[in-house]
Amino acid sequence: MICIVQARMSSKRLPGKVLMNIGNHNVLSLIIMKLKTIKSLKNKIIIATSNHKSDRPIVRFCKKNKIKFYKGNLKNVALRFLTILKKNKTDYFLRISGDSPLIDPKIIKKILYFGKKKNFDLYTNLFPRTFPKGQSVELIKKKIFLKYYSRFKLKSEKEHVTKFFYKNPKLFKIKNLSLKKNYSKINMSIDKTEDLKKLKNILTSLNPKSLKNLGWQKLIKYYG
Repeated sequence: MICIVQARMSSKRLPGKVLMNIGNHNVLSLIIMKLKTIKSLKNKIIIATSNHKSDRPIVRFCKKNKIKFYKGNLKNVALRFLTILKKNKTDYFLRISGDSPLIDPKIIKKILYFGKKKNFDLYTNLFPRTFPKGQSVELIKKKIFLKYYSRFKLKSEKEHVTKFFYKNPKLFKIKNLSLKKNYSKINMSIDKTEDLKKLKNILTSLNPKSLKNLGWQKLIKYYG
């Protein structure tokens, strides 16, 4: 099992957001801190960034913090994943977005447990989404990704690496983790300056020691 976190500095709406500071952390370090609370992922985290000069700060961050990373094609994110998968022995891989500093480890643990146990091609909480944005977790079978990568023809399929699976659900065994109540309109990810300011305000009111295991349900009141 490996966990691939895709991250780049050239976001159109908020450039450099993955390394923007939030108190004693930045967005990417918060994600990694949360992922490391899961024992099976502690030494299996790989940052998938690009070889473009704009992403050199991410590479420096990874080297400084002894985090595994891969530099690949800036625009073809799926190709980055493909190369990482070919270099690593694993049956499944987790995909986490680099703009999700509030990702809940409990969701990840649940998807890891049921996804592997039931032998799905893709276990997700996005099909359809009922969790808040920024709580997205996908567990994908490696051999399925390798098999169908050559069919990723559209630019959007190469940028959003699981889009092809959702567009062709009849080809795969897809299982969705969903909630009885729909929270999909709540945004806990970092897309704009306003999102970053809001997160800073939220975290200043919380005990820093609680950040590691902070669940999304405890955050709902701040996003109401």
